[in-house]
Amino acid sequence: MSKADKNKGELDALLEVKRQGASKFTEEKRKIYADGIKSVAASGVLENALNIGDKAPNFSLKNALGESVLLYDELKKGPVVLTWYRGGWCPYCNITLHYLQEKLPEIKEAGATLIAITPELPDNSLSTSEKNKLEFSVLSDVGNVVGKEYGVVYTLTHEVATMYEAGFGLSEVNGDHSNELPLAATYVINTDAVIQYAFLDADYTERAEVTDIVEALHKLK
Repeated sequence: MSKADKNKGELDALLEVKRQGASKFTEEKRKIYADGIKSVAASGVLENALNIGDKAPNFSLKNALGESVLLYDELKKGPVVLTWYRGGWCPYCNITLHYLQEKLPEIKEAGATLIAITPELPDNSLSTSEKNKLEFSVLSDVGNVVGKEYGVVYTLTHEVATMYEAGFGLSEVNGDHSNELPLAATYVINTDAVIQYAFLDADYTERAEVTDIVEALHKLK
């Protein structure tokens, strides 16, 4: 099976969500979201985020069960795939988590540990983990403390923040009123804590392809 075929299910699912969203949105809402993406691109977050060759800072965060996970402890076992998602309210994030779970055996076979980080409060990250039947660590980064260390956090435009607040209560889900979210960033970090693969995009509908992640892991060997 070609790489394109392997990616087809994930890409088709993301495109379908995008198509459905576009069909439901008013022209005004489409413009607000488009302007929001432009704002992220103009904010400098892509330039400031950690990238290939940078050392990944250590951190300790709690998983959905309240257990502490330390990055450098995980790196003692092998490479780590570190990925951020905005929240269980985001359909693009849920699709990505689903396909990461589907490809988890390949990630493990490559000797790596998969860790997902979200700014959601622990109860909400637990709900997301259970809903998607995730068998990898989902860590709650309340206040985007770790996300800021990695430089992947940006502030929503007032218009987008207002829509998120009205739609699902962003401040309640995250436990703060910062209106900050992380990029849907993904890193492959080798055992000496150096980033070997980085996916960074201002557009929240774009995601790292799982086959690219697995390919990056194989290149470490």
